[in-house]
Amino acid sequence: MEKIKFSSVKEKSITRAIVGEFSKEFLDYTESDVIIVGAGPSGLMAGRELAGKGVKVVIIESNNYIGGGFWIGGYLMNKLTFRAPTQEILDEIKIPYKEVEKGLFVSDGPHACSKLIASACDSGVKIINMTKFDDVVLRNKRVEGCVINFTPVSALPKSITCVDPVAIESKVVLDATGHDAVVARSLERRGLMKLPGFGAMDVENSESAVVEKTSEVYPGLIVTGMAVSTVFGLPRMGPTFGGMLFSGKKAAEIILKILGK
Repeated sequence: MEKIKFSSVKEKSITRAIVGEFSKEFLDYTESDVIIVGAGPSGLMAGRELAGKGVKVVIIESNNYIGGGFWIGGYLMNKLTFRAPTQEILDEIKIPYKEVEKGLFVSDGPHACSKLIASACDSGVKIINMTKFDDVVLRNKRVEGCVINFTPVSALPKSITCVDPVAIESKVVLDATGHDAVVARSLERRGLMKLPGFGAMDVENSESAVVEKTSEVYPGLIVTGMAVSTVFGLPRMGPTFGGMLFSGKKAAEIILKILGK
Protein backbone atom coordinates (compact mmCIF):
# COMPACT_ATOMS: atom_id res chain seq x y z
CA MET A 1 0.00 0.00 0.00
CA GLU A 2 1.21 3.48 -0.88
CA LYS A 3 1.79 6.00 1.90
CA ILE A 4 -1.47 7.71 2.80
CA LYS A 5 -1.61 11.45 3.42
CA PHE A 6 -4.49 12.22 5.79
CA SER A 7 -6.07 15.68 5.97
CA SER A 8 -4.55 18.08 8.47
CA VAL A 9 -7.09 18.34 11.33
CA LYS A 10 -6.49 19.61 14.84
CA GLU A 11 -7.66 17.76 17.95
CA LYS A 12 -9.97 20.64 18.88
CA SER A 13 -11.74 20.26 15.55
CA ILE A 14 -12.40 16.59 16.22
CA THR A 15 -13.81 17.43 19.66
CA ARG A 16 -16.00 20.18 18.21
CA ALA A 17 -17.30 17.82 15.53
CA ILE A 18 -18.30 15.20 18.09
CA VAL A 19 -19.87 17.59 20.60
CA GLY A 20 -21.50 19.81 17.99
CA GLU A 21 -23.08 17.09 15.89
CA PHE A 22 -24.26 15.05 18.89
CA SER A 23 -25.76 18.13 20.53
CA LYS A 24 -27.62 19.20 17.39
CA GLU A 25 -29.08 15.74 16.92
CA PHE A 26 -29.98 15.34 20.59
CA LEU A 27 -31.78 18.69 20.60
CA ASP A 28 -33.69 17.71 17.48
CA TYR A 29 -34.84 14.46 19.11
CA THR A 30 -35.97 15.91 22.42
CA GLU A 31 -39.35 15.65 20.69
CA SER A 32 -40.18 12.71 18.42
CA ASP A 33 -43.16 10.86 17.10
CA VAL A 34 -41.97 7.64 18.73
CA ILE A 35 -39.42 6.75 21.38
CA ILE A 36 -38.35 3.11 21.30
CA VAL A 37 -36.73 1.90 24.50
CA GLY A 38 -34.37 -0.96 23.67
CA ALA A 39 -32.39 -1.66 20.50
CA GLY A 40 -32.86 -5.41 20.32
CA PRO A 41 -34.39 -7.16 17.30
CA SER A 42 -38.01 -6.18 17.98
CA GLY A 43 -37.12 -2.54 18.66
CA LEU A 44 -34.90 -2.28 15.59
CA MET A 45 -37.53 -3.92 13.39
CA ALA A 46 -40.27 -1.59 14.65
CA GLY A 47 -38.00 1.42 14.17
CA ARG A 48 -37.12 0.34 10.65
CA GLU A 49 -40.77 -0.03 9.69
CA LEU A 50 -41.81 3.29 11.23
CA ALA A 51 -38.94 5.42 9.96
CA GLY A 52 -39.45 3.91 6.52
CA LYS A 53 -42.94 5.44 6.59
CA GLY A 54 -41.61 8.88 7.47
CA VAL A 55 -42.17 8.65 11.23
CA LYS A 56 -39.64 10.47 13.43
CA VAL A 57 -38.14 7.70 15.59
CA VAL A 58 -35.42 7.64 18.22
CA ILE A 59 -34.20 4.47 19.93
CA ILE A 60 -32.55 4.69 23.33
CA GLU A 61 -30.29 1.82 24.37
CA SER A 62 -28.66 1.30 27.75
CA ASN A 63 -25.71 -0.68 26.38
CA ASN A 64 -22.81 0.50 24.27
CA TYR A 65 -23.65 -2.10 21.62
CA ILE A 66 -26.85 -2.32 19.58
CA GLY A 67 -28.80 -5.50 18.84
CA GLY A 68 -29.46 -7.14 22.19
CA GLY A 69 -29.54 -10.93 21.99
CA PHE A 70 -29.53 -10.78 18.20
CA TRP A 71 -25.72 -10.65 18.21
CA ILE A 72 -25.47 -14.12 19.66
CA GLY A 73 -27.74 -17.14 19.95
CA GLY A 74 -28.00 -19.62 22.77
CA TYR A 75 -25.17 -20.76 25.02
CA LEU A 76 -22.68 -18.21 23.65
CA MET A 77 -22.90 -19.77 20.19
CA ASN A 78 -23.44 -17.06 17.60
CA LYS A 79 -25.99 -18.86 15.44
CA LEU A 80 -29.55 -17.57 15.37
CA THR A 81 -32.56 -19.75 14.66
CA PHE A 82 -35.79 -18.75 12.93
CA ARG A 83 -38.95 -20.68 12.21
CA ALA A 84 -40.93 -20.28 9.01
CA PRO A 85 -42.30 -17.92 7.78
CA THR A 86 -39.55 -15.67 9.22
CA GLN A 87 -37.39 -16.30 6.15
CA GLU A 88 -39.63 -13.76 4.39
CA ILE A 89 -38.33 -11.03 6.71
CA LEU A 90 -34.75 -12.31 6.39
CA ASP A 91 -35.06 -12.01 2.62
CA GLU A 92 -36.46 -8.49 3.00
CA ILE A 93 -33.46 -7.37 5.07
CA LYS A 94 -31.06 -9.45 2.96
CA ILE A 95 -29.90 -11.61 5.87
CA PRO A 96 -28.24 -14.83 4.63
CA TYR A 97 -29.55 -18.09 6.14
CA LYS A 98 -29.80 -21.79 5.50
CA GLU A 99 -32.56 -24.31 6.16
CA VAL A 100 -31.35 -27.01 8.56
CA GLU A 101 -34.64 -28.88 8.63
CA LYS A 102 -38.08 -28.20 7.21
CA GLY A 103 -39.27 -24.85 8.55
CA LEU A 104 -36.15 -24.19 10.67
CA PHE A 105 -33.51 -21.73 9.51
CA VAL A 106 -30.11 -20.73 10.90
CA SER A 107 -28.20 -17.48 10.36
CA ASP A 108 -24.88 -16.07 11.53
CA GLY A 109 -25.52 -13.75 14.51
CA PRO A 110 -23.08 -10.91 13.76
CA HIS A 111 -24.04 -10.87 10.08
CA ALA A 112 -27.79 -10.89 10.80
CA CYS A 113 -27.54 -8.29 13.54
CA SER A 114 -25.37 -5.91 11.54
CA LYS A 115 -27.80 -6.16 8.61
CA LEU A 116 -30.77 -5.31 10.84
CA ILE A 117 -28.95 -2.40 12.50
CA ALA A 118 -27.88 -1.00 9.12
CA SER A 119 -31.40 -1.43 7.73
CA ALA A 120 -32.90 0.48 10.67
CA CYS A 121 -30.32 3.28 10.40
CA ASP A 122 -30.72 3.48 6.63
CA SER A 123 -34.47 3.93 7.08
CA GLY A 124 -33.86 7.03 9.21
CA VAL A 125 -33.91 5.74 12.80
CA LYS A 126 -31.72 7.68 15.24
CA ILE A 127 -30.07 5.70 18.04
CA ILE A 128 -28.75 7.08 21.32
CA ASN A 129 -26.80 4.37 23.12
CA MET A 130 -25.35 4.28 26.64
CA THR A 131 -28.62 5.92 27.65
CA LYS A 132 -30.72 4.37 30.38
CA PHE A 133 -34.49 4.62 30.73
CA ASP A 134 -35.29 6.03 34.16
CA ASP A 135 -39.01 6.78 34.12
CA VAL A 136 -41.95 7.81 31.97
CA VAL A 137 -43.30 11.27 31.28
CA LEU A 138 -46.94 10.82 32.33
CA ARG A 139 -49.62 13.40 31.64
CA ASN A 140 -53.40 13.05 31.78
CA LYS A 141 -53.10 9.28 32.23
CA ARG A 142 -51.05 8.92 29.06
CA VAL A 143 -47.38 8.12 28.46
CA GLU A 144 -45.88 11.07 26.59
CA GLY A 145 -42.14 10.53 26.81
CA CYS A 146 -39.21 9.13 28.76
CA VAL A 147 -36.93 10.29 31.54
CA ILE A 148 -33.37 9.27 30.66
CA ASN A 149 -29.83 9.40 31.99
CA PHE A 150 -26.37 8.25 30.96
CA THR A 151 -26.01 4.55 31.75
CA PRO A 152 -22.75 4.97 33.74
CA VAL A 153 -24.55 7.23 36.23
CA SER A 154 -26.47 4.24 37.60
CA ALA A 155 -23.19 2.41 38.26
CA LEU A 156 -21.77 5.18 40.45
CA PRO A 157 -22.16 4.99 44.25
CA LYS A 158 -24.94 7.29 45.38
CA SER A 159 -22.62 8.69 48.04
CA ILE A 160 -20.48 10.40 45.40
CA THR A 161 -22.98 11.35 42.74
CA CYS A 162 -26.27 13.15 42.33
CA VAL A 163 -26.91 13.47 38.60
CA ASP A 164 -30.41 14.45 37.62
CA PRO A 165 -31.87 12.89 34.48
CA VAL A 166 -33.43 14.75 31.55
CA ALA A 167 -36.65 14.08 29.66
CA ILE A 168 -37.54 13.66 26.01
CA GLU A 169 -41.10 13.70 24.67
CA SER A 170 -43.03 11.72 22.09
CA LYS A 171 -46.53 10.83 20.97
CA VAL A 172 -45.94 7.12 21.59
CA VAL A 173 -43.41 5.06 23.57
CA LEU A 174 -42.53 1.47 22.63
CA ASP A 175 -41.20 -0.86 25.32
CA ALA A 176 -38.72 -3.16 23.55
CA THR A 177 -36.61 -3.92 26.62
CA GLY A 178 -36.98 -7.70 26.59
CA HIS A 179 -37.75 -9.73 29.69
CA ASP A 180 -37.18 -6.71 31.94
CA ALA A 181 -40.05 -4.69 30.40
CA VAL A 182 -38.61 -1.64 32.16
CA VAL A 183 -41.11 0.90 30.81
CA ALA A 184 -44.12 -1.19 31.80
CA ARG A 185 -42.45 -1.84 35.18
CA SER A 186 -42.31 1.90 35.80
CA LEU A 187 -46.10 1.97 35.52
CA GLU A 188 -46.43 -1.09 37.74
CA ARG A 189 -44.49 0.72 40.47
CA ARG A 190 -47.22 3.36 40.43
CA GLY A 191 -50.01 0.79 40.63
CA LEU A 192 -51.14 1.50 37.07
CA MET A 193 -50.37 -2.00 35.74
CA LYS A 194 -49.79 -5.48 37.10
CA LEU A 195 -47.15 -7.62 35.37
CA PRO A 196 -47.27 -11.38 35.98
CA GLY A 197 -43.78 -11.99 34.50
CA PHE A 198 -42.79 -14.42 31.77
CA GLY A 199 -43.34 -18.17 32.01
CA ALA A 200 -41.23 -21.25 31.33
CA MET A 201 -39.81 -22.19 27.93
CA ASP A 202 -42.37 -23.20 25.29
CA VAL A 203 -41.21 -22.20 21.82
CA GLU A 204 -44.19 -23.68 19.97
CA ASN A 205 -46.66 -21.45 21.80
CA SER A 206 -44.54 -18.47 22.79
CA GLU A 207 -43.65 -16.99 19.41
CA SER A 208 -47.22 -16.87 18.12
CA ALA A 209 -48.52 -15.58 21.46
CA VAL A 210 -45.95 -12.78 21.60
CA VAL A 211 -46.97 -11.55 18.16
CA GLU A 212 -50.67 -11.89 18.96
CA LYS A 213 -50.40 -9.98 22.26
CA THR A 214 -48.20 -7.16 20.93
CA SER A 215 -50.43 -4.22 21.73
CA GLU A 216 -51.05 -0.89 23.46
CA VAL A 217 -51.10 -1.81 27.15
CA TYR A 218 -51.56 1.69 28.53
CA PRO A 219 -52.45 4.89 26.66
CA GLY A 220 -49.33 5.86 24.73
CA LEU A 221 -47.37 2.70 25.63
CA ILE A 222 -46.95 -0.25 23.28
CA VAL A 223 -45.06 -3.43 24.18
CA THR A 224 -43.13 -5.60 21.75
CA GLY A 225 -40.84 -8.63 21.83
CA MET A 226 -40.14 -10.38 25.11
CA ALA A 227 -41.57 -7.43 27.04
CA VAL A 228 -44.90 -8.79 25.82
CA SER A 229 -44.21 -12.09 27.59
CA THR A 230 -43.49 -10.29 30.85
CA VAL A 231 -46.57 -8.09 30.62
CA PHE A 232 -48.96 -10.92 29.74
CA GLY A 233 -47.36 -13.88 31.51
CA LEU A 234 -46.49 -15.75 28.31
CA PRO A 235 -43.89 -18.53 27.98
CA ARG A 236 -40.34 -17.57 27.09
CA MET A 237 -38.98 -18.61 23.70
CA GLY A 238 -35.23 -18.81 24.06
CA PRO A 239 -32.78 -18.31 21.17
CA THR A 240 -35.23 -18.25 18.27
CA PHE A 241 -36.08 -14.86 16.85
CA GLY A 242 -38.99 -14.99 14.41
CA GLY A 243 -41.46 -13.83 17.02
CA MET A 244 -39.22 -10.86 17.83
CA LEU A 245 -39.15 -9.66 14.24
CA PHE A 246 -42.86 -10.16 13.58
CA SER A 247 -43.72 -8.52 16.91
CA GLY A 248 -41.68 -5.48 15.88
CA LYS A 249 -43.56 -5.32 12.60
CA LYS A 250 -46.91 -5.55 14.36
CA ALA A 251 -45.93 -2.88 16.88
CA ALA A 252 -45.12 -0.55 13.99
CA GLU A 253 -48.53 -1.21 12.44
CA ILE A 254 -50.26 -0.38 15.73
CA ILE A 255 -48.25 2.82 16.16
CA LEU A 256 -48.96 3.94 12.60
CA LYS A 257 -52.70 3.64 13.32
CA ILE A 258 -52.34 5.64 16.54
CA LEU A 259 -50.44 8.35 14.66
CA GLY A 260 -53.01 8.31 11.86
CA LYS A 261 -50.43 7.41 9.24
